[in-house]
Order: sequence, then C-alpha cells, then structure tokens
Amino acid sequence: MTKKISFQGELGAYSHLACKNVFADHEVVPCRNFTDALACVNEGEADLAMIPVENSAAGRVADIHKLVGNSDLKIYAEHFQKVNHQLIAKPGIDIAALKSVRSHVMGLGQCTKVIETLNLQSIVMADTAGSAKYLSEHGEDHESAIASELAAEIYNLNIVQANIEDDKKNTTRFLVMSKNLQQAKDANLDYLTSCIIETKSIPSALYKALGGFATNGVNMIKLESFIVESDFNKAQFYVEFEGHLGDPAVAGAVEEVRHYTNMLTILGEYPKHDYRSKS
Repeated sequence: MTKKISFQGELGAYSHLACKNVFADHEVVPCRNFTDALACVNEGEADLAMIPVENSAAGRVADIHKLVGNSDLKIYAEHFQKVNHQLIAKPGIDIAALKSVRSHVMGLGQCTKVIETLNLQSIVMADTAGSAKYLSEHGEDHESAIASELAAEIYNLNIVQANIEDDKKNTTRFLVMSKNLQQAKDANLDYLTSCIIETKSIPSALYKALGGFATNGVNMIKLESFIVESDFNKAQFYVEFEGHLGDPAVAGAVEEVRHYTNMLTILGEYPKHDYRSKS
C-alpha cells in the first residue's frame, strides 16, 4: 500500500515541494488548512504531515505551535527547505509584457526588488501555488505569479525569471508529524526534543523551571510563548532543547521542569537536520 503525506495548500506549494524532496515515494494529500492536514494523520487518511513552523525571513508561522500541541501527533523529523521564488507567466509571454503579479503576501514581500524593477502591480492571493493555478486557469497574458518551480511544472506555466527572492538564504523549517511512527535512536546522531509547558502560577515559575536545563547542562535552543484560551493571564511555552529523554542529563532537566509546571507535553524526539551544521 502506498504511504501518504498531507500538507496545507494547493499542489505545487512549498510544502508539497518539501514532501517531494523528503518522501518522494509517498502520495501527497493537499489540504485546505493546517488543521485538516493534521487531522488527516489523526484519522488515518495519511501516514505523515509536513507542517511549516518558521521561515528565516518571515519568522514563526502564526498559531502553529498551538495547533501542533493540540493535535495528539508526535514530531517524527524536521526538514529545512530552501525557498526559491520563480516569476511565472503563461506560455509564450515575454517578461516585458507583464503588468501584474499574484502571490501570497509573504511571497510578494520576499521579492520586492524584482517587482519594483519590473513595475508590477502586486495582487495578494491565499497562497503561492494557488496564484499559479489561478494564472493557469483564469489569468490574462499580462499577468504573472510568484511560486515554486514545481508549481510552474504542474500548471504548465513558464518561468520568465528564476530565483527572484530578495534573500538568497530564504529557508523554511518544517516539522514532520506522525501518529505512531517514531525513529529508533542512533548513537551516531544528535537529537532535539520539543515540548510544551504551562508553568504554575507562582513567582519566578518560568525562571525556576528553565533552571533545570542550566543545572543539568542541557542546551535549550528555542523558547516561545503563546496565549491559551484567549486568556492573557494564561500562557504556554514551546521549548526545544538538544538531546533526548534517554540522556540522563535531559531526563534530569525534564524532571526539574515538571516540578514547576502544571503541564509538560513531549511533542517529539527527533534527529537534528544536517542543515543546522551548515547554517
């Protein structure tokens, strides 16, 4: 039976490209939103979900940690996908004939130099691949889109100018989510652990909780807060740190953190991506 992987967006989205690059043997399942992509795995309609969590240029994807934390899925792996934006037009159209460009607001914002140079009118769409699909089905000859090379291929469009992103290091980090799959620990690999914590309502609770990482020599690499249930007095924290629970130091740190929290949910233990050693 062919394995499946879900993602948010139209065919040709950067999430689709990430799926293709990492899990080429999986059938892709495009979904309307992140909630549906995660639900596909929860309900057994897909084996994995490819979920973007942050971009080097745009920062964190809004509400994604809350969605991941509430999904009952576990992090299976991480992936870093280079974002190469392409200026796409209908077949046979010269770049000089273009007057407007469609894309997601982030796509437009990450390609301002080319847009200004060509004096194109920017039109905001729901996503990058959707703008390519629209151009293919409804676009006029003077219109263009900013999307991936994969989107151009899928919707039979031409790339009139390649790699137009302002930041040539533009990269998106994805988390691969699973319901039951977990990778066996390899002593030759470095690992990360992700968790969500909610501290107790006592003075210095967060400071004391995080002190467990310091006293046990565990390197914490990410700490982000988000509001819970629309209550500004109630926050949870997304935490990432090096190592896995089989490490005595990590186990000791987590035990100290639990002492000062009402909740600690481990989201996953997974190998560090090679990109981290190159960046």
